[in-house]
Order: sequence, then C-alpha cells, then structure tokens
Amino acid sequence: MSQKSLVIAIDGPAASGKSTTAKLVAERLGFVHLDTGAMYRALTLKVLQNSLDPHDSEGIERLVKTTRIELRRESGVMRVFLDGMDVSNEIRSIEVTRTVSAVSSLRAVRQAMVHEQRRMGASGSVVAEGRDIGTVVFPDADLKFFVIAGIEARARRRQKDLLQLGVNTDLAEIERAIRERDALDSSREESPLRKAADAIELDTSNMTIEEQVEFVVGHVRRLEKRYEAS
Repeated sequence: MSQKSLVIAIDGPAASGKSTTAKLVAERLGFVHLDTGAMYRALTLKVLQNSLDPHDSEGIERLVKTTRIELRRESGVMRVFLDGMDVSNEIRSIEVTRTVSAVSSLRAVRQAMVHEQRRMGASGSVVAEGRDIGTVVFPDADLKFFVIAGIEARARRRQKDLLQLGVNTDLAEIERAIRERDALDSSREESPLRKAADAIELDTSNMTIEEQVEFVVGHVRRLEKRYEAS
C-alpha cells in the first residue's frame, strides 16, 4: 500500500452491488470501509421509531442533533450502532428501505452526515460508498466508480439479503421498492444520485463478486504505482 492516503469513491443505486464490493475492496486493501448508506438508514430507523413524518424537516433536524451513529468493525465485520445500540440488521428492513430516500433528501440530514463522513475520511485511506460520494462528499476522490446493474439482478440480490435476515419478500414488491427508490434518489434537490463526470462505470449485472472486487482493486493498485513513481 502506498504511503499516500487514498479516497476511493463508489456510488450507485440500491442493490447494484456497491456495498459488498466496497466492503471487500476495503478488506483487500486494508482501507477503512465507509458505508454512508448505512448511516442514513440508521437515522431513518430512528425517525420511524419516533413516529416522525419522514417529510417533517424541522422535527428530523432536531432529531439529528441528538443522534449518534457509529460504524465499528467487530470480529472482522462492520457493525452499525445507533445511540450505542447495534442496529445492523434492523436498518435493512423493507420499511426503512421505503423511507430512507425521503429522510436522506432533507438538507439538514445531508449536511450533518456529509460533515461526519468527511471527518471519517480524513483519518486515513478509505473506500467510501453511497449515492453522492464522488459528486458531493469527496469530489476530489483519488478514484471514483459508479456501479450499475439491471433491475431484476438488483431485486434478486436484495431478496437474498432479506432472506438472510429471515424476511421472505415477494420479488415484485422488491422491484417496486427499488424503482421508487431510484426515482426519489435521482430527482431529489439535495445531492441527487448521479454519475460523476470522471467516474469509472462498473456494470455488475453478470459479474461475480470476486470479479467486481478485482476490477476495483486493479485500478487502485495501478494508481498506487503511479503515485509511488511520481
């Protein structure tokens, strides 16, 4: 690994494969995995727990100020803590998935989260993934990737994730939820989902996880060699 701290940005829509790829790339390179989507999901879970309207910007802004979200690696696994409680499984529920776009579109929410994400990114080499990493959070990232996949492939991945949590959900319902999420993420005024002009596109529809990881790691290794030679 080069001595220079690197920021690798991985963006893309829901269930495109970016989270798994980012996690494994970070492990392979020895970088910190910054799962920004999990942070927004954790706050959304708290909004639901407090029975707040996801469009109540004032109420959620007050909630953000009293909320502590942490990403911790425990026994080799990244866990998400909300106010000291492990909510790694709860944040993946269908209810959170349906609500997270509305919550994460609020200006106060994004400003607070971006500030925290940049703080985390300043501590060393990171693989950061989300929907606005390369465009808003780390516009000067050393490498940017935009991960895409067909809707059916994405729905099957999400269904598999939910089954591992003991939740059996109809594939058509998952597809509808993903399409709704895509529309909301792409049309929101605050930090919409879009591909950065200098991002490398990665279509994972017919790729294995190992192929996805190798694709990203290969680009990072080549960049490290260029930095070392300069």
